[in-house]
Amino acid sequence: MPEFTPSRGYYLGFDFGMKRIGVASGQLTTTTATALTILSAQDGIPNWTQIDNLIAEWQPLALIIGIPLTMQDTEQLLTHCARKFANRLTERYGLPIHTVDERLSSRAAKEQLYEVGGRRAVKGRAVDGVAAKIILEQWLRSASKQK
Repeated sequence: MPEFTPSRGYYLGFDFGMKRIGVASGQLTTTTATALTILSAQDGIPNWTQIDNLIAEWQPLALIIGIPLTMQDTEQLLTHCARKFANRLTERYGLPIHTVDERLSSRAAKEQLYEVGGRRAVKGRAVDGVAAKIILEQWLRSASKQK
């Protein structure tokens, strides 16, 4: 976390997956985020044009990436792939990158969706976007406390 985190502007959060990548936007002022979209990925590789468009539209101050660890605090193949995705974002956009332990974010996303729309709401792609929202809000709360 940098010593100074601007409070005005947007941040983009990513829930990385090998087939889908959830994206959310949020603000430090409110420490809230909104699920934006779910990008398709092939073996963890997104359509970079879609991310280019999101970066151009939102002009984020930083990018927040969920890093999946096991419940035993160990890394797994998906952890390494998420770190590689974060590195590629750094190379492409030159924006600050922050990582967040995303354990249980998908479970929390499913619970939120279930509360709103029952079992039907949990099925489908919405989970990835809500997981990105949860990851981003977790980081925003932490950054807000450190301001």
